[in-house]
Amino acid sequence: MTRISRRKFVAGAATGGVGLAAAACDQSVPAAPASVSERPELRWRMTSSFPPSLDTIYGAAKVFSKAVADMTDNRFQIQVFAAGEIVGGLQAADAVTDGTVESCHTASYYYWGKDPTFALATGVPFGLNSRMQNAWMWEGGGIELMNAFYKKYDIYGLPGGNSGAQMGGWYRREINTPEDWKGLKIRIGGFGGAMVSKLGAVPTQIAAADIYPALEKGTIDAAEWVGPYDDEKLGFARVAPVVHHHHRAAACQVQRVGASQAIAGAGDDGAAALQLGCHVHHGLPHGKNSGTRCI
Repeated sequence: MTRISRRKFVAGAATGGVGLAAAACDQSVPAAPASVSERPELRWRMTSSFPPSLDTIYGAAKVFSKAVADMTDNRFQIQVFAAGEIVGGLQAADAVTDGTVESCHTASYYYWGKDPTFALATGVPFGLNSRMQNAWMWEGGGIELMNAFYKKYDIYGLPGGNSGAQMGGWYRREINTPEDWKGLKIRIGGFGGAMVSKLGAVPTQIAAADIYPALEKGTIDAAEWVGPYDDEKLGFARVAPVVHHHHRAAACQVQRVGASQAIAGAGDDGAAALQLGCHVHHGLPHGKNSGTRCI
């Protein structure tokens, strides 16, 4: 695994780099560790792009938060807020950039309208599967490449879970020919919208909690989300009974993103806890097991 000195990471954050978590901190033990009483008490807010009903995705942030607290004797606490409690689900990373919160749990491809490069950290049509994505991020320099790009937005991100391959979505009517895509209003995340627009569809990006009402009212004709378990939680089958599978994304990786001043103030121990916390819950095993039971 790529290792970066914790001290270099914190110094970089203080001078313009950013980060929720120490970008793969080294595992060396400091010669003279600070006592618990000397370590700063930290209270961060983390805004999520997801509603609490999605225990697989939203729940991953809660697991992460608890892990960080446990590793620091509760001196580093991160309070997780659901989408809409502080900012909307699609504004999570923006809230970190402008200093509203210290961190967020989001999908990088929600911001691809600013620059298509954002999509690479999450997933693209006909792209990497979950194993490939994790290998690229943790071992192939993906974290470093993405954060070189993120730097201009004053954010730093690490992988925060992966859903694996995602379903093609739920439709109010069948899609049998390419002509059926023309004029179809579909909620679709990330760069996949550019793909279906080539077929004449009208893509739109809507936060999770707003998808069902849009389908029910007929504002959109179709919506994709994740897979059987999460999609059932959101009730899509009740208003859009047709399921289609197209290759929208072979993997969908969410990110934990944070602000430069916040990470600089976390110190070596806090940075280590943040980085290690990102390994506690990857989402894929829970999501796949739950999806199987749902089917």
